[in-house]
Amino acid sequence: MQFLDQAKIFIASGAGGDGAVSFRREKFVEYGGPDGGDGGKGGDIIFECVDGLNTLIDFRYSQHFKAKRGAHGMGRNRTGPGGDDLVIRVPVGTQILADDEERTLIVDMTRVGQRAILLKGGDGGKGNDHYKTSTNRAPRQFQAGFPGKDMWVWLRLKLLADVGLVGQPNAGKSSLINAISNTNAKVGNYAFTTLKPQLGVVAHKGQELVMADIPGLIAGAAEGVGIGDRFLGHIERCRVLLHLVDASQPGPVEQWRVVREELSAYGGGLDEKPEILALSKVDLITPQALAAKKRALEQASGAQVYTISAATRQGVDAVLDKLMEIAGRAQAMKVARDQAAGQSWSPL
Repeated sequence: MQFLDQAKIFIASGAGGDGAVSFRREKFVEYGGPDGGDGGKGGDIIFECVDGLNTLIDFRYSQHFKAKRGAHGMGRNRTGPGGDDLVIRVPVGTQILADDEERTLIVDMTRVGQRAILLKGGDGGKGNDHYKTSTNRAPRQFQAGFPGKDMWVWLRLKLLADVGLVGQPNAGKSSLINAISNTNAKVGNYAFTTLKPQLGVVAHKGQELVMADIPGLIAGAAEGVGIGDRFLGHIERCRVLLHLVDASQPGPVEQWRVVREELSAYGGGLDEKPEILALSKVDLITPQALAAKKRALEQASGAQVYTISAATRQGVDAVLDKLMEIAGRAQAMKVARDQAAGQSWSPL
């Protein structure tokens, strides 16, 4: 399935039906009077977050969504049926933004089953039964249905994952996610093998986490160099970053700094997230060279540096232990914050 993480669509709610002009005509009823019913309400535009979707590709081929209008009122005080609501199903992690210069966020769809009514349908008009008075016993006035609303919106998908996998191109990210998860990312001995984000479920010691692999970052990515920083939005929601540095290439400290600078230039708090730093492809160099590169990287970063190999699984379990620990701690802190926010809120 082709991956698409941005789409622009047109949405329109249904108009309300017109009220009816009708008069009661029955045998033995001398003065029937008006009995025109009201028009039905137009359909709403509703967005629903569903499981099983991980792309916005459906919106490439269908960009216009219009709900049904309400039916007109009828005689005998019958209200016209309301128009059916239009439910637009989107993946978990979809943001709906206004089509303005700031791309203002309207709603963030972050959990399965979440619903948001973006546009309400127009109300139905009143029939002539509402206009009868003591001096106007045969009114022919009616109210037209209220129009629906329409707008253009942007859909932007930000994948929900526990761990974000970052690094320069060909740093071994795809090989690692293939080795430890259920995904099958493309692997090749050339830059930018990964052209779109990949998600994988990692199972380790009875626990699970979701890992997101994004295309590699090079110097100037924030200005659009290479694939650019477009896909960094997919790791904004991650609890921890796993930063891979290719041990088989020279200059590990420079590799690390380039990626860190691009994360900082992108913003979104990516440079403030907990980070686990690991030298990858350690099976391709000698132990003496590995020790020297690890020592230099630890001095530059001021953090512990792990050494791993996706091919031999050397050091992988230690990294997974740390990922599970940090991701679990971050989740517990989030739950505590949510509970505290709920307890402190009061309608008074």
